[in-house]
Amino acid sequence: PAPPVPDPHRRRDAVVQGPGAGLLRPLQPVPRASPPRCHLAALRPLVGNGHLLVLDLSAAGPGLTPLFSFPTSDALFDCAWSESHDSLCAAASGDGSVRLFDVTLPPAQNPVRLLREHAREVHGIDWNPVRRDAFLSASWDDTLKLWSPDRPASVRTFRGHEYCVYAAAWSARHPDVFASASGDHTARVWDVREPGPTLVIPAHDHEVLSLDWDKYDPSILATGSVDKSIRIWDVRSPQAPLAQLAGHGYAVKRVKFSPHRQGMLMSCSYDMTVCMWDYRKEDALLQRYGHHTEFVAGIDMSVLTDGLLASTGWDEMIYVWPFGSDPRAM
Repeated sequence: PAPPVPDPHRRRDAVVQGPGAGLLRPLQPVPRASPPRCHLAALRPLVGNGHLLVLDLSAAGPGLTPLFSFPTSDALFDCAWSESHDSLCAAASGDGSVRLFDVTLPPAQNPVRLLREHAREVHGIDWNPVRRDAFLSASWDDTLKLWSPDRPASVRTFRGHEYCVYAAAWSARHPDVFASASGDHTARVWDVREPGPTLVIPAHDHEVLSLDWDKYDPSILATGSVDKSIRIWDVRSPQAPLAQLAGHGYAVKRVKFSPHRQGMLMSCSYDMTVCMWDYRKEDALLQRYGHHTEFVAGIDMSVLTDGLLASTGWDEMIYVWPFGSDPRAM
């Protein structure tokens, strides 16, 4: 069958995101001899509204413990922890707003900032891991916006895409460089000091839903598409992909490079699977997980623990597990 095209009118989506490139981080400083307590933010959108959930993953016992729940009037599509404020989380909303939450404050005092500039749904959020004082939003109004958490209005709007912008990803090495994925079939590389994109890659023949930078090579970019494939690009020579990873049966919803292992990346798809890859190997597919019973909508990797993975899907389940193990056994 033909790969499904995302339905812009269907408001049931879920994403797990963590601080910058990863999912988990310490709640507070702990002695080195003690196991770190970590938390993650997850979105639980429902029809017509949603929730930002903060959950605790403790080494003392199995399972995830909800710490905070912040209801919203519309679905949330993405979220990202602040790289500079320990308790601050930004979320992308289906009503076109960007919402900043302070998890130390009760729901009645959240969001602490409501940013309304986009004309359509905000689908992606990414916090700058190098500069730490700015984040990006990607919207179905074909634009991206640069924000500072201390300002009530955006710093800049980036125009150039010809259709919905689904995702943005900051470079892990360059504080002013980011990339964006769009339904216009392109991935674009931007420098905030330049007036327009510095590179336009006709990355796929269908919509590009996600992308991410290799954390060890600042020239390597991965894109995931409705055409069911993942392509690896060297932005210094983008005429053809370095590699094409085929293995998903439907659209690739998310791609994420490992913060610990060069060349390793994670993907999820509307085929209800999560895959681990090493694009440098001849047999690039390392492992396939089929633990979800609905579309898999979000993935991430821990920046604290090598090989600790997370996923969530339309089955309203969140899984956290070590690479190589069965997610359902955790």
